[in-house]
Order: sequence, then C-alpha cells, then structure tokens
Amino acid sequence: MRGLRYLAIVLTLVELALATYLVHGVSLAKENAAAYSISPVHYSANTDNSDVISHVSSPKSTYASDDGYTAQRWGVNKIEAPQAWQIAEGGQLIIVAVLDTGIDEDNQELAHKLVAEVNFTGSPTSDDLYGHGTHMAGTIAAIAPECRLMNVKVADDAGRCEASVVARGIIWAVDRGARVINISLCMKSSPDLEEAVDYAWSQGTLIIAAAGNTGRSTPAYPAYYANCLAVAGTDENDSLALLSTHGDWVDVAAPGSNIYSEVPQDHYGYKSGTSPAVAHVSGAAALVFTVAEDSNGSGTVNDEVRQAIENSCDSIIADGVGSGRINAFQAVMETISSN
Repeated sequence: MRGLRYLAIVLTLVELALATYLVHGVSLAKENAAAYSISPVHYSANTDNSDVISHVSSPKSTYASDDGYTAQRWGVNKIEAPQAWQIAEGGQLIIVAVLDTGIDEDNQELAHKLVAEVNFTGSPTSDDLYGHGTHMAGTIAAIAPECRLMNVKVADDAGRCEASVVARGIIWAVDRGARVINISLCMKSSPDLEEAVDYAWSQGTLIIAAAGNTGRSTPAYPAYYANCLAVAGTDENDSLALLSTHGDWVDVAAPGSNIYSEVPQDHYGYKSGTSPAVAHVSGAAALVFTVAEDSNGSGTVNDEVRQAIENSCDSIIADGVGSGRINAFQAVMETISSN
C-alpha cells in the first residue's frame, strides 16, 4: 500500500509539472501571435459604401533573429539583383515611396535612407507599429541599396487602410518626387484611387501593387488598374506561392514565399504573400530607373521601365503570372539595349 501511495504522489507531481509547462507554452504562443501574426486580406465596407477598409497582410509571418540575413534573402539572388548592381549602381538616386503601415524610423539599416515621411492615418505616429511596412522597405533596400525611401503611412497600427487615404498618399508621394510607389495593399475599387493611379502614371511614376492572397483569380485593387504593375508571388522553385492570387490580369511574378527582411526594433522576420513580392519588383524598378532613358519621346521613362521589367522576365511553370518571374539584371540590360 505504501508503494502505491508513493506512486500516486509521483504521478500527481508529474501532472502538475506538465500542466504548468502547458500553461506557460500557451502564454508564449499567445505573445508570439500577438507580436507577429498576420491575418488574410479581408474587406469591410463602410456604411455609405463610399470607401472600403482592408487589412494589409501576408498569409504567414514568423519572427527570426538576425543570423546572416544577406544569405537568407533568397529572392535577391533569384532575381539576379547583385548582377544588376554592377551596371545600375552609381546612377541617380531613385525615391521609392512605401505606402504601408509606416517604416521603423530607428532601424539602423533603413533610417539613413528616409527622405520624407507623412502620416495619413489616425495613429499618433508615422512609425511602424504593425511590422508590415518596415519589412517591405527592407526588401526594397536590399535589392536597390542606393535608393531612397519615402515613408507614406496610409495603413493604421492594426493594418487597416481606406482607398481614399491610399489615393491621397499616392498624390502626396508623386508630388514629392517618388519615381516608384510600392503598394503591398489590396482593396476594392474606388474612383479616387483610380484617378490617383492615373495621375501618378502621367507624372512618370510607376506604381507596383499586390495581386492579393486569395488563392484565386479575383481582381484586387489598385493592382488591377491598367496603370499599375500587378504582382503575383512565387516560391524558391518558381512555383506559385501559397495563396497567391493569379490570373490573366496579373503582369509579373516575384519571390513571395518565406521572405526574410527587417521588422521593427532592429529585428528580422519572414513574411509570405504577394506583399513581399511587390517589394522585390519595386527594388528592381528602382535599379532600372537609374539607367532608363526616354526612348519614345513621351517625356517620361516609367513606360520604358515597365516594358523592360515585363519583357525580361524568366519563364516559369506557374500559370496566371503574366510575363513570368522578374529578373532585375535582364531588365537593366533590356533597358540599356533600348536606349
């Protein structure tokens, strides 16, 4: 009997220890989810239907510490950005506007690249408290190291944005010299938004936007507009990335799976979706702008840049990704040969 009592005591202690471990584990999981979880894109119309609120997002996001981040940015090498640097580096400084949740103003890799900032949201700061915009900016800077960044906060600290606010952000960025506008956001169509996109194009700015993360072919905006470059996402095998929207309206694809980049507080993390895919194209576009010339007499070079990016894509097996997966080096070469 004494032996049975001892056994019962031991089993009780084991159960208590296991329960304590599980409770602690759940707490850690909740903390991590709160800090870096990303929800799928969804839409929520205002009561007057004049505007649509959407969440800026990628379907997967995980935290990681800095551990040889250059080697982990597989997309930079996939699009042959280092080869493009040999030709495009040293040219004019191109401003890339990041319309997003803000950019971490204290990030040691990005702060010195910021040339302007504005906050169109109800947040008290233009800083990135959500973690999405910093990740996009980090990827752009990794591909175009000499570019300058414009922090245009159009999505709030919960990742929500309105089409009319994005439209204001576009016009603000164009009027202050942005040559490339990165919009890793999806929303429903709006007259104000389309007018802003057309204005940007008329002023020589190239807008690059996310096709979305629906896994279907449903159009997303502003990517669907004719004067936007719509981007799908691919993985390391040049297959369509998980949940990437695709279709005959998509223009190009770019790396969008397990993309490693900066997040706030000088950390690094992974994100997947068409959001980081857009950032790859924006970085490549910044490189192409440094060597582009107005070969058709239109008075601008955004048409030459867009054409070079689309004409120089690598063919891949994925369907519904337009011209294929971008190649920064070939785009730069295409531009030079057309000058």
